[in-house]
Formats: sequence, structure tokens, C-alpha cells
Amino acid sequence: MDWTDSYHTWLNNEFLDETLREELNVNRENKTLLEDAFYTSLEFGTAGMRGIIGAGTNRMNKYTVRQATEGLALFIENQGEGAKERGVAIAYDSRHMSKEFAIESAKKLAAHGIPAYVFEELRPTPELSFAVRHLKAAAGIMITASHNPAEYNGYKVYGEDGGQLPPKEADELTSYVRSVSDILSIEALSEEEALEKGLLTMIGKEVDRAYLDAMRTVTIDPDLINRQARDIKIIFTPLHGTGKMLGERALKQAGFKNVSLVKEQAEPDPNFSTVKSPNPEDPEAFALAIEQGKAEDADILIATDPDADRLGIAVKTYKDHYEVLSGNQIASLMINYILKAHAKKETLPLNSVIIKSIVSSELPTAIADKFGVESVDVLTGFKFIAEKIKEYEQTHSHTFMFGFEESYGYLVQPFVRDKDAIQALIMVAEMAAHYNEEGFSLFDALHQLYHEYGHFKEKTISVTLSGIEGSKKIKALMSQLREDTPSDFGNIKIKSIEDFKEQKRIVDGEEEAIDMPKADVLKYTLADGSWIAVRPSGTEPKIKFYIAAFDESGVVVEEKMTAFEKDINTILEN
Repeated sequence: MDWTDSYHTWLNNEFLDETLREELNVNRENKTLLEDAFYTSLEFGTAGMRGIIGAGTNRMNKYTVRQATEGLALFIENQGEGAKERGVAIAYDSRHMSKEFAIESAKKLAAHGIPAYVFEELRPTPELSFAVRHLKAAAGIMITASHNPAEYNGYKVYGEDGGQLPPKEADELTSYVRSVSDILSIEALSEEEALEKGLLTMIGKEVDRAYLDAMRTVTIDPDLINRQARDIKIIFTPLHGTGKMLGERALKQAGFKNVSLVKEQAEPDPNFSTVKSPNPEDPEAFALAIEQGKAEDADILIATDPDADRLGIAVKTYKDHYEVLSGNQIASLMINYILKAHAKKETLPLNSVIIKSIVSSELPTAIADKFGVESVDVLTGFKFIAEKIKEYEQTHSHTFMFGFEESYGYLVQPFVRDKDAIQALIMVAEMAAHYNEEGFSLFDALHQLYHEYGHFKEKTISVTLSGIEGSKKIKALMSQLREDTPSDFGNIKIKSIEDFKEQKRIVDGEEEAIDMPKADVLKYTLADGSWIAVRPSGTEPKIKFYIAAFDESGVVVEEKMTAFEKDINTILEN
């Protein structure tokens, strides 16, 4: 169907939501906007779906949410009556339409006789993951667009283990979602009928208590926290999202007493009015926290994204100056502290393992090696970390100590099976207390790591290519890189090439298989240990270049990084 046919089908549907009809009428002369809204269906992939809120098949609205939930209901029904009876846990963040989409999902599940357990108020993504496990639900839905701008929302599906669905199950779910063609005619029960039939239950405080009880296992050294409770000064901002809900309580429970919230960003705000982007990866998101940090002479500034699955920090380097750390730097510091603290207490298991994504820093691997801990790489997507945790639990082969992705996602304890910024919040605070007691800042501690292991510097270049042409350009660029393989970056020869789509690795001209699921990722490892990876985003219209430079010298590592960036920009220009 041509996009104009699809547009008129919506406009002329007598049962179309009136708010969406009004939007279509207002924009009837804006052909560019309408084409983008109707030229395709909002993609439902392995990470669910994410898009701009509004009318159209390529937008987040009640009909695309119903389509996704219809697919999930069919997926659950295929697993039998037992799965149906266990139901689905549903949570939502502070974004526009989040609560409405959560209730819409519950109403659609109710039409299939599947009970839904919906949080009465906004909650973080990690608590949704926890709730699926705690309630023994068959699945979970999280309504969030994570750290995207205010005009976006999204829909993520979780399996019974509390992790996002692995590839096989995700593909099966996606096929059910795509089988639903006429999304305007999908029926759902009313909210009143779902409540009356016992198919909609509101949840909240009991799950909060259970999650906070589990949070006690994150703390390694409570005596340290007691000694430093008033000395370590923490500024915390939830960036207008869900982080305050549990973050403030978790800090208090752990024993931290000198904590200040950034008041202007403490309460939920779907417009994220004080920031350009509610993303702790963006140094600009720390502007108000830095201002408050200077006024209060804080030791550490901590920010969580809107659904509190990602966390960023800024550390004091000298008086009135703070530096925002990268996800790789934060993870390296946490891994070093966790392993050191357990080694000191003689509680580090012999079969310990850390898990990280293939586009994350190698500094954590070097740290883990020193402690005799194995480091395992998985594809990008926290579901692959969750899948490994599940495997280790079943085989009793390894004890999970930490998992992370460079994109500011970390997991300390596996009672959650996704990124958990609340856990990271407590661990970062404890880590800061440890170094404060030793007379160091976290900035000092990071440079101690560089002195010991060498200088690792990473950067992500993210290029947005929206719309029909953007999608074509991303595919063309990946094809070009496969057909015309570079021989070097920054005049340093490529030693190995890993093509995760073709599942092959070429090392010094010799080919071998990669034992991982297929993924559209290319990774080039250079002769000096530096590497470059290229990956189209799975949730946004972007292609990402991950750069990792290594050298014993901090000066030379900067020079390498500059040279790598120059070569990548040349590829993009061509």
C-alpha cells in the first residue's frame, strides 16, 4: 500500500481516535511529515519498538501499541494455558502517553484472558525486570524510550527470566506482531471490564519493598559506608525521570546521609524541560548538577536517565571543576573496586566472571585478569548478558560478578536481568566512599588504573540518518565496508576483522567461525591492540562507530584517537 493510501485509510476510519484524527487534519498539507508517518510500519525488532509519538503506522500510538501487544498475546498463548495464567507485568516511565500505553497494553492482554499487573505509578525499567521474576510472570512490558528526546516513546518486551528476549524468541514474537495487518480494527476490553474480570491488577508498594530488600545484596562493605556516611558528599539527579522513586530510598537504606537532589530535575517531567537531552552520556545533562556541586563542594555527581536503567557520573578533579566520565571508565572503576573489595574480604569466588559487550573497553578485561577473573564478550544488547547469567546459573560453571555495556548500562547483582542504574547508584557511592577514605578522588583512582594497565581511550561517533534515505545510506555504508575492507586505521595495520553478520573472523588472513548469534557488526582489531567497530543502532536511525585506542603513553593514545577519527570521517564523507 502506498503511504497516501495508508494515510487516507486512517483519516477515513470512523472509529479513529479523535486526537489522532485532529493531528492528521492539522498536518494535511505537510507531505514530508505525513510520508514519514505512513511510508512504513514502526519497526518491531529484538529490542521492541521506539518512535515519535503521533498518528501513523510509523509512530507510537494506541494502535501500534495494540499491535505489539496482540503479537505478545499470541506469543504467550502459543506457550499454553500455564503461561497465560501467569500473566504480564507492566511498568512505565515519565514520558508523554506512557501511562496510557501501559493501560492500553493491559486492555489488549485482557481481551485474550491474560492478566496484567500494572504499576500504579511510574517505575524504573530495572524494577520491571525484577517484578517479572518476583511475580513469576510469563512476560513483562516496559513503556519507555530510555534516553531519547521528549517526542519519543517506546515499548520493550521482557521474558520470564526478567531479561529482554534473546534472538530466537524475539524473532518468534516479531513474526506474531507483523502478522497483525489491520491495526485499526484490533479490539481491546475497556479498563473497567478488565478490572471487573480480575484481568487488571494494580501493583506497587509490595514489589518496591521486595526490590529494596534485594538491593541490600549490592553493598559489599557496610562498615565502610557507616564510616563515610557523612563525609562523602553526593549530588543526585534523576533527570526528570523515574530514578528518584527508588534511588533516594536505596541510598538512604545503604546508609548514605549526605545526599542532595537537583531540585529542578527531581520530579517527573515528560518535556525534560531543563535539558536538551535527558541522557547521562551527554555532559550538558550535568550542567545543573555541576552548578550545585560547586555550591556544595560535592565529591561526586550522579545522573540516571528517564527510565533509570543507565547511569552517568561526574567526578571532582580539583576545586570547582568536575569531569563527566565515560561508560567504559565508570565500569572499569566499578570492576576494580568490586574485585578488590571481595578479594580483601576473601569472598571472591574462584569461578568469577564479568560480562561485557563486544564494543566495550578492554581495560576491564585487563583488570579482571589481574584478579584471576574471566572476562566474557557478548553481542551488544543487555539481553545477551542476561542470557549468559541464565546459562551460568543452569550449569553452575561461573559466578557472575558484574556486567556492562559502554552505553552507561551496568548490573551488579542478577536479581535484575537488565541494566540497573539503581544498583549502579549504590555501588558508585560505595566506591567513592572507599577512595575518599583512602584520600583519593575517583578521578585519581581512574588515573591509577591507567598508570597500572596503560592508557585506554574510547569514543563513539554516532551519525543520525533519518527517514527512507537514511535507512538506505546505512545499509549502503555497511555493504561498502564489507566489499572494500580497509587495510589500516591511523596507519596502524588491521590484524583481525570480525564480521558478526557473516559469523566469521579473519586473523592474519586465516578465517575462523564466530560462535555468536548473527548481528550487523564489523570489528577491526589493530596490531597495537586498538580497535574500531561499526554497528547500525537497533532502536534509532543511527550508525555508530566505536573507537578504542590503546598505548602506554597518554599523549600517544590521544594522537591515535585523532588519527582514527580522521579516517572514519573520510569513510563517512565518501
